[in-house]
Order: sequence, then C-alpha cells, then structure tokens
Amino acid sequence: MSIQEFLSGDRFAIEAGVELLETGCGYAKARMQITPRHLNGGGVCQGGALFTLADLAFAAASNSHARLTFSIESEIRFFRSESEGYLYAEAREIYDHKRLSTCEVRITNEKGELVANFTGTGYRKDKPLPFAPL
Repeated sequence: MSIQEFLSGDRFAIEAGVELLETGCGYAKARMQITPRHLNGGGVCQGGALFTLADLAFAAASNSHARLTFSIESEIRFFRSESEGYLYAEAREIYDHKRLSTCEVRITNEKGELVANFTGTGYRKDKPLPFAPL
C-alpha cells in the first residue's frame, strides 16, 4: 500500500474533489478544481473547501513518516477569493518530532498567487502505517 492509497480512505476530501498530486518526506502537494458545489452564497469558493484541500496536504506530509498522525490544532488565513479554476495546496513539514509534526500549507491559484495559508500540528501515535516511510 502507498500513502496515496491510504489517504484515499479520506472520503470527505475525495468527495470534495481533492487530488493528491505529490508526496515526499514531510512534503505533499494536492489540488482541487473549483466547481459550483464549492461556491458559497457570495459566488466564491467556500472556506471549508479550502480548509479540506489544505488538510489533506497536511495529512499526507505529516503521515509521510508512516506513523499515524492526527491533527490536534490547525488554523487558516484567507487572503483572496477564487471562483473558478484549480487551487493547489503545498504542505511542508517545519517541525518533525517523535510525537509532533507541524506543517505550513500554502494554497495558491493557477497563477501562483497566494489564496490562503494553513498551519497544522499533528500528534503522532505509536501505530505504524501500512506503507514505507517516504
């Protein structure tokens, strides 16, 4: 099993249209195409959809060490609105410890413009995952 196969169990992210594009040690990149189902009443991509995109990238980066890691804290800041096209989330682990992982995730549009910034901290359990560490 690969980390991509493992994270395909994240049914909410999959149903939201989030795709995992790249994974590496403490790194992941995901994307989501904005569709009408992602739009809020104001006609722009809903904040929860952006959070879901960032959260899957965070999950891939923090679980890349093949130890089950669950989010214990996360925050997001929104900088610009988008209503069409693809959004990309690039997660980089900035702190890697036996029990804690902290990642920064930049969400950008197709032009590379910053849409939102997400920071998440995860707690690593003793449970190994069914794939080799990246």
